[in-house]
Amino acid sequence: MKRFSLKYSISLLTLLFILNPIILFAAEDTRSNILLIVADDLGYADTSVFGSKIRTPAINDIANEGFVFTHFNTGTLCAVTRSMLMTGNNNHVSGMGKQSAPPFMRMIPGYETHLSDRVAHMPALLQSAGYHTYMAGKWHLGVEEEYSPLAAGFERSFINTTGASNHFYAGLRSPEPVIYREDGKEVDYPNGRYTTELYTDRLIEFIESGRDDGQPFFAFAAYTSPHWPLQVPDEYLDRYEGQYEQGYDRLRVENFESLKSAGIIPQDSLLPPRNPSVRPWDSLSQEERNRESRKMELYAAMVENLDDNISRLIDYLKAADLYDSTLIVFMSDNGADSTDAYNIGPYVNYLRQNYNNDLDNMGTSSSWVSYGRGWAQAGSAPFNRYKGFLTQGGIAAQLMIKGPQISARNEINHAYLTVMDLAPTFLEIAGAEYPADGSVRPMLGESMLPMLTGATDYVHEDDYVTVQFTIGRGYVREGNWKIVNIDTPFDESKFELFNLESDPGETTNLADQYPERYTRMLELWREKRMEYGIFLPSDL
Repeated sequence: MKRFSLKYSISLLTLLFILNPIILFAAEDTRSNILLIVADDLGYADTSVFGSKIRTPAINDIANEGFVFTHFNTGTLCAVTRSMLMTGNNNHVSGMGKQSAPPFMRMIPGYETHLSDRVAHMPALLQSAGYHTYMAGKWHLGVEEEYSPLAAGFERSFINTTGASNHFYAGLRSPEPVIYREDGKEVDYPNGRYTTELYTDRLIEFIESGRDDGQPFFAFAAYTSPHWPLQVPDEYLDRYEGQYEQGYDRLRVENFESLKSAGIIPQDSLLPPRNPSVRPWDSLSQEERNRESRKMELYAAMVENLDDNISRLIDYLKAADLYDSTLIVFMSDNGADSTDAYNIGPYVNYLRQNYNNDLDNMGTSSSWVSYGRGWAQAGSAPFNRYKGFLTQGGIAAQLMIKGPQISARNEINHAYLTVMDLAPTFLEIAGAEYPADGSVRPMLGESMLPMLTGATDYVHEDDYVTVQFTIGRGYVREGNWKIVNIDTPFDESKFELFNLESDPGETTNLADQYPERYTRMLELWREKRMEYGIFLPSDL
């Protein structure tokens, strides 16, 4: 009887296939596609959504169709953030306790400088759940092939393995070559192509290649813009000519007021004291002012070019009938960068021998220009310091999200979020399971989906604890309370206590005023540094 039923069933299925072959295929996968767009070293105040005069209409459109988050915190360095983004975990747990660890240190758990095996990798989990996984741009999570995006779960990729490069040529970041890989294999860079445009092309090609099979996709646009060197195609070179002659001190004030007007920061916010390490604008010679103004012109042009390429991505999604089914996330990876590698640091001799930073050559492929400390201070206007520091100026970043799950339109949200929250959000949207069998450490981030859908108005309870440590600096945050150090080498006694609700600029140390809270935060630091494997020289 069973044999007859099986034979009958097979015959019926054959007849149905002849009459309507579509009936045999699985029901259409209605899960959302996910497009993650990451800007590299974008200042907190440097899109028009956040009040800037820089033209960013595509980023504006993402904001207008969803949420604008004002209290999103990342890592303070590129690779640190990316390790947390790909795993939903602390940077030490995920293997990036130090962005460039010497060989002897890479033997210490937490300092591998590639994604560790103590965590599951979000792209691989999405792939296992039936998603296409694509990325183009900056990887920075392991140079060796065995730590490539392919190993982390990306089925297609075109990537720069390192932190920075010439945007037109496979030149040198330092005396060491920059490595590009496609689908796990080393490839030559097509010299003369502009990175932002090439990465956009490749990501569109990847998405298009899998469009007809009905599977949803996760696409990671890991742009290297506006990370130094500030280089743009010729048609962008003079788009902001003469618009920053007022200088970085004045722009800092203007950005601060614009952030208030845009509703990004409260109206009663106070501008933190000026960073004393930045030379006052009025003390610069006219030649110095001309060069500094040109830096900001090029940076603005680079951000506009980035926005134009985001527009190309969005236009493709619309033309391919994918836009309405795609969750789009735009974020920056950390605060504004103060680096001036042409004048300070280990690469000065090499860069000056190989690049020409004459005023009339700045911004071309043969120059190596950086944003610099003065403009970074302006880009971090409401906060203290910038990239490399664990004050808010180094970790507060832009985040906008729109998608089919989101009913909000141009809604400004002030809930506290961390970059670790994105991985669990994507996994929940995909219906993907994070391993719970003890084989890997559990994620520390929490899904944002209930808040995105309007079920809640927050992601983290007030007792949620965030900890980060890198390059001799650390912080602990619980609710609105935070301890952080600025000076290196690290000294636990140099932690200062701030209340971010009343003092987001971290200007008033409250350690003496609230000794019990200070003690509580120190206890959390000691507990979490052992839990996460934060290694200090004193541990030797």
